[in-house]
Amino acid sequence: MKLTYRMECYLCEKICVMSSRSGFNYSSSQEPHRMRTRKILDSHPEVRNLIGKNPFTIFFITGLVLSMVFIAWLVKDSSWWWVLIAAYFAGAFFSHSLFVMIHECAHNLLFKKKSLNTIAGIFANLPHMVPSSVSFARYHIRHHSFQGIYELDGDLPGRWEANLIGHSFLGKCLWLLIYPVFQLIRTFRLKEIKPIDGWIVTNFLVQLAFDLAVWFFLGPKAFCFFLFSFFFSVGLHPLGARWIQEHYLTLDENQETYSYYGPLNVVAFNVGFHNEHHDFPSVPWNKLPDLKKLAPAYYNSLLFHTSWTKLFFRFLFDKKLSLYCRMVRENRNNVKVSDPSTPDTDILGMSKQPG
Repeated sequence: MKLTYRMECYLCEKICVMSSRSGFNYSSSQEPHRMRTRKILDSHPEVRNLIGKNPFTIFFITGLVLSMVFIAWLVKDSSWWWVLIAAYFAGAFFSHSLFVMIHECAHNLLFKKKSLNTIAGIFANLPHMVPSSVSFARYHIRHHSFQGIYELDGDLPGRWEANLIGHSFLGKCLWLLIYPVFQLIRTFRLKEIKPIDGWIVTNFLVQLAFDLAVWFFLGPKAFCFFLFSFFFSVGLHPLGARWIQEHYLTLDENQETYSYYGPLNVVAFNVGFHNEHHDFPSVPWNKLPDLKKLAPAYYNSLLFHTSWTKLFFRFLFDKKLSLYCRMVRENRNNVKVSDPSTPDTDILGMSKQPG
């Protein structure tokens, strides 16, 4: 019997059938989003009206950055326990929202000029204490164009990474706890992407200046509040389930991208609308729900998640789930990587390159 999109996670019993080659699931087809984009445009041309910029996003970025600085000031003389509590229950949510804002900047969804989006991303990056916004943009655009290509998709875990973590509860906890470290190490695998340029150096220098200012004016506890918030926001926290939700084969081994339609989208700027985003990466965060409403036949038929918290605990305790629960494809249709400073997707999110 065919699975319906309302089926709960734990009802799926045949997930992550291991490939004899590496453990990943392999697909001989192209990534699913480009074809669905064309179909939606053919049947719903009005979707084009959703494509554009949202310059008001900069005000959300500013509010989030100032809120993080204010909380850091509040806890700068508190006990370490209060620093940790504030980071886990407040800072993680603000930090995660800023990561979503960096994601918007990576797709140039704020301003017409690419440089202004890059600057906005660097500003949103400040409370993370780790310079990553410009690098993230470089690698994330390739994730869209080359989803599942091991040599180009930085969202895919490395084979060594999957073997190290395995299926154990403790291994998965470690992976989520230091998730940004694993993300950094993955970049060394993507040898076709230039790892450094002038904007990346600028990102590093601006971040270093902010970090030193926080340490000097607010002290080590405020500094650690920022850092703890960053690691919690992308790791050992229900918010960390977002990384599992997006592309891990948790509901059906044949569907490689999932959306999340739950209450945390309110504070996460609709980042859960992941199928919608991959189909139309040029639609800003505030219009993704409208995209789903305009093309219900395409999205209501897909499986989705409704709880990051439930998925978080399921990932930790379900031994069937591992980092190998990803779809990998070897056929890149002879497409070569463009210059790292130039996005390789057009306004509709479809590749500019041949093939």
